[in-house]
Amino acid sequence: MSNGYKKEQEQEFDERIVDIRRVATVVKGGRRFSFRVTMVAGDHKGNIGMGMGKANSVPDAIGKAASKARDDMHHVAVFETTIPHKAIGKIGGAKVLLKPASEGTGVIAAGSVRAVIEVAGISNVLTKSLGSNNALNIASATIHALDQLKDPREEAASRGVDIEKVTPFWSRK
Repeated sequence: MSNGYKKEQEQEFDERIVDIRRVATVVKGGRRFSFRVTMVAGDHKGNIGMGMGKANSVPDAIGKAASKARDDMHHVAVFETTIPHKAIGKIGGAKVLLKPASEGTGVIAAGSVRAVIEVAGISNVLTKSLGSNNALNIASATIHALDQLKDPREEAASRGVDIEKVTPFWSRK
C-alpha cells in the first residue's frame, strides 16, 4: 500500500467527537493535567469503531482517538435504513435501548447515542438512554447494543424460513 492510498482510505470515515475531558493525575508536586478524547468513526454502511486518546494537548488526543477508532472498526447489522430488531446494551451503569422505526421517523436520540447511530449509517431508529449519563459509557453501551443485532437475511437462512417471518411487519411492502 502506498502512503497516498492510506490517506484516501482514512478520508472515507466520518469521525465524530463524543467527549472531551480534562483529567488529572496526582503526582508529588501536585496535579498533572491531560486531555481525554472519546471519538467514534464510521462509514455510513454499517461499519463503526470507537477510540479513546489521552495526551497533554487536545489535538494530540484527537489524533490518537481517531487512529484507535479506525483500528477498532467492526460491522453491525443494518436492515434497509433502520435496525432489524430491538436491542439493549449495558456498560457499567449506562443502559441504552434501541428500537427499529419506520421510514421517515429519523434518529430519535441525543448526545453520544446520536453520534454512534449516525456514523453507523442508521437513519430511522428510536432510542432511550437509561441509568448513567457518562458519555463514554453511553457510547460503549450503544455499540454493545449494535453488536447484538442479527442480520435478518442470515437469521432467515439459519432458521430455514422466508425473510418475511423475521423482518418487522412495517418493513414489508
